[in-house]
Formats: sequence, structure tokens, C-alpha cells
Amino acid sequence: MLVALLSACSIGDPYQRPETPTPAAWSAAERAAVWPAPDWWRGFGSPQLDRLMAQASADNFDLAVAVAKLRAAQAQLRVAGASLWPELTADASGTRQRASMTASPSATARKPVYSSSYSATLGASYELDFWGKNQAGVESAQALLDASGFDYQTAVLSMQASVASTYFDILGTQERLRLARESLANAEAVLAVYRDRFTAGTATSLDVAQQESVVATQRATVPPLEQSLQQSRNALAILVGQLPEALDLAPETIDAVRVPAVGPGLPSELLARRPDVLSAEANLRGANADVTVARAAWFPSISLTGQAGFQSVDLAKMMTHQSLLASIGPSLTVPLFDGGKIAGTVEQKKAIREQLVQTYRKTVYSAFSDVENALVGLQKTSEEEQAEIAAEATARRAFTLTQDLMSGGTVDISSVLNTQKTWFTAQDALAQARAARLKAAVTLFNALGGGWSGKNQE
Repeated sequence: MLVALLSACSIGDPYQRPETPTPAAWSAAERAAVWPAPDWWRGFGSPQLDRLMAQASADNFDLAVAVAKLRAAQAQLRVAGASLWPELTADASGTRQRASMTASPSATARKPVYSSSYSATLGASYELDFWGKNQAGVESAQALLDASGFDYQTAVLSMQASVASTYFDILGTQERLRLARESLANAEAVLAVYRDRFTAGTATSLDVAQQESVVATQRATVPPLEQSLQQSRNALAILVGQLPEALDLAPETIDAVRVPAVGPGLPSELLARRPDVLSAEANLRGANADVTVARAAWFPSISLTGQAGFQSVDLAKMMTHQSLLASIGPSLTVPLFDGGKIAGTVEQKKAIREQLVQTYRKTVYSAFSDVENALVGLQKTSEEEQAEIAAEATARRAFTLTQDLMSGGTVDISSVLNTQKTWFTAQDALAQARAARLKAAVTLFNALGGGWSGKNQE
């Protein structure tokens, strides 16, 4: 009856999820609700990106670290779960002893005396979990395992977003580098024409100098783009677990990549699709269980121990009933004075729990904010791309028109140079806008939790 009464005692606080407000709707949402699929990156229509994702899933270093942490958490759960079961030990020993012939001054023995002793015992011990300390320890370890699983999924999403964003950086920089080299070649061709005209006396030295300035300016834009491209390739190589020189990318242009349709569902559904939110909650559950473990140190600890076996000085009589030995008994440990150690530990665990409450709330708020920011980002980069398309078309027409007018002698070289510079600037801005829109879509996919759902966590 006493055991039943004590086992019914509860010294822990039941876990309660902190209350957090949920927006009724997304303020920046304009698309229909289309939660991402698990393979959301396939919507971009890039075979090269598909291959990179597969390679990164197998060889990414951060994922390997997350898997190792998950295995460690699984092992810790087994360690914690062992406290709920009795502990069994087996021991066997044998001794052969020779007595000293001069152990005392009056010793008259002339021959040494030998004695033997043999024993084999089986011991068992079990701590009665009256106060739920061991069970709380298991709950804490389970929460740690859950958090590690969610952290792994977070690492997967981060890896996927990083691979996609870095690859789109490469495509955007490749396009800008192509445009810069093409513009440089055009400027050099124009310079050659003016040098020929200068030789023929139909152009001035000022015309040549102005075009040389254009060529020099265009040439200066190439090295930074080459540097940026190589650095992005190096970063992508690390993401897919390769050395930079081993990275091999199939030719692909940024114009061939499309932006898939994506839109968030109800805000209340987001928290179940964000592994970082569920990880923060799992850590909070573990901290709540740790408070229970700390409080249990104030109460008596009762253990049952038993031992049974055989002991004999004659090995031949070892396994007989005369050699049988057995013992059983409880042990009680009660803390009387510890200088405030237990109280300090309890307060420490409570403070950690409060920290994780605020961490959870911040993670929830950040999740909603991430989606709002990503929606605005995708909307505005789409508007920017459309504006840059119109600006590039206008600049191209202006450049073509001034070239025709210059051939007819109705405009001077400065007009051509200005429209040429404007057209290149518009082309470069359009390439940047396209890359920005693709990356904004990736950011939104990531903010929505990719295609992961907490309902499918294994």
C-alpha cells in the first residue's frame, strides 16, 4: 500500500505548450495555397539542380554531422531507459592461499598450510522509481532524440536551400559574365572602327579616346564577375561534398529555369511544417522533465538489492546446497543537508526551462515573420524582373536606333556611347533580377518548411 501511495505522487509539472498568437491570414499572400512538395526543387525544371540535390543528400558534411548527433541521442535514450529495469551482475572467483609459517613467535609448524576458497554469485539491484525520477530521465532523453530528429530535418532544408540558392547565384553570374564579355567584344569592335576612321581622317582623336574609355570600363567589369563565379562554384562544391576542382556542372542558362507556383496554406498549419519550431518545443519538453529529475533529489531513494550463489573451500562441493548463500534487503538514502546543492540545481533547471520557453516563442514568431518576408521578397523581385525586362527592351531599341542614326550622320558618337552603356546596364540588371527572383522563391520554400511535415517524422 505504501508503494502504491508513493508511486501515485507527482513532483513534476505537466508539460504545457506555451501560448503563442497565430495570424488569421498572411498579409502578403496573393497566390492560392499550395504547400511545397517534398521534392520542391524539381518545380524549377533544372536537371542539373536535381543532380546536385541528390549528390548533396548523400555527401553533405552538415547532414553527416546531424546524423551522428541523432545516433548519439538514440544511444542516450537507451542509457536512460536502462534505469527502469533491474541491474543484474554475475561474479565468480577462486583463491588459493598459503599461510605464513612464522606468523607468530610461538609458531612451531614445519610445513606451510594451504587453503582454497571458491565462490559464484548472481546479484540484482533495482531502484524503486517512487518519485518518477527515472521515468522523467527517459522522457528527457526521448525529447532530446526528438529534437535531434527535427534538427536533422532542419539541416536537410538548410542544405537544400543553400544548394539551390548557390546554384542560381552561379547561373546569374554566368549570365552577367556572358553579357560583360559580349559587351566588351562589341566595344572593342567599335574601337577598331574608330581607329580605322581616325587613320582615314573621318574621326577625331577624341572619338577614339572616348571609345577606349568605354572598352577599359567594360574590361574592368569582367574580373570581379569571374571571381564571384569561382567562389560560388567553390561554395557549391563544399555543399555537395566535393573538392572544388571535382565539381562538374552541365551547361545551363538562367533563362531555362522557371519559377514554380508556391503559396502558404493556413498560418496555423505552418508550425507543424517547420522542424525548427518542433525542435524548440522538444527541447522545452526535455527541460520540463529535467526539472522533475532535479526535484526528485529532495526525496528518499529506495533500492532493493539481492545476491545468491555458492561458496565453498572445496571445488567438488561447490554446487551443493551446503554451499548455497543468499541475501536480500532494501536500502534507503535520505538527503539531510547538502548546503543548498539540490535547491540550486532545481532553480537552475527551472531557469533553463524558462530560457527555452522564450526560445520557443521567438522561434514561432520568427517562423511567421520568415514567411511574410519571403512572400514580400518573391512579390517584389517578380515586379522588379518585369520592370527590368521592359527597361532592357527599351535600352536595346534605343541603342539600335542611335546606331542607325549615326550611320546616317544625324547623331554623334557620344549618343551611341551613352545608349550602349545604358543597354549593357539594363541587361546586367535584368540578369541580377532574374537570379534574385529565383532565390526569393527558394527562400519562400525554405520558410514554408520545404515539403516536410511533422506528421511524417520518423
